[in-house]
Amino acid sequence: MSMDVDLQIILQRASMLVLFLMLFLAGKYLKQLLTPYSIEQELTKEDNVAQATSLAGYYIGLTALFSGAYLGPSAGWLMDLGTVAGYTLMGLVLLNLSRAINDRYVLHAFSVAKAIRDQHNKAAGAVQGANYIASALVVAGALHGEGGGVFTALIFYGIGQIALVAFSRFYEWLTPYAIQQEIESDNLAAGLGFGGSMIAISLVVMASIKGDFIDWQTNLVWLALHLLSVFVYLVVVRFFSDRVIIAHDDLNTEIARDRNVGAGVLECALAISFASVLFFMVG
Repeated sequence: MSMDVDLQIILQRASMLVLFLMLFLAGKYLKQLLTPYSIEQELTKEDNVAQATSLAGYYIGLTALFSGAYLGPSAGWLMDLGTVAGYTLMGLVLLNLSRAINDRYVLHAFSVAKAIRDQHNKAAGAVQGANYIASALVVAGALHGEGGGVFTALIFYGIGQIALVAFSRFYEWLTPYAIQQEIESDNLAAGLGFGGSMIAISLVVMASIKGDFIDWQTNLVWLALHLLSVFVYLVVVRFFSDRVIIAHDDLNTEIARDRNVGAGVLECALAISFASVLFFMVG
């Protein structure tokens, strides 16, 4: 009896791994279909690091989508396969939609596609890759838990995208240098700091919506309170980075004038670290 149970568990896990590989391929071909240039050529012929960075974020996001669907409530082996496949495919469509939202409303001052393809702009690639991860985390959170469904996932995805756009504008206002110009001019340090902060806010959004769906009022109030805390937290993280971690130099000067990639990596890591603490406290 025990061996039969163990064999069933092995078969279930093996089938999920096969499903993931199939969905991974589906995500790859959907990305190629919706990209206005050849990704393969950019990666192999042009050695385009910016494209590779963006694509890496896309694949990490795809994995987050699958994981969010897989960790949702179980309804049996075959039902789980269909549910995970359906939600992941829906998430892939939303993930590619998020790229259009990112290009139009987040990096709104220039063409991201041209910057990545023609200029090999690593900063733009980093931000686009981070946006894929951030959007996927929001969708994964919406898929996790009981009581919700396709409609709630779509609503929370929309709220998450609005939050990311609002956050990007707040980040621009908070930062004393012109973040759009810095990223357009391929300032990788600025792109890393900005991208890391976008992933950070998505972690808190994910933590706020990943539980069971109770009712719209309860869940939306809960989400609004934590979104407000994220905007406050951003100010705290910037101050902490500037005054404590880099005590004898100005972080903004290091990023904008010196284009210090190390400073950008540090801001990125600190933002995600602080958000990870909030994630486990909220969750």
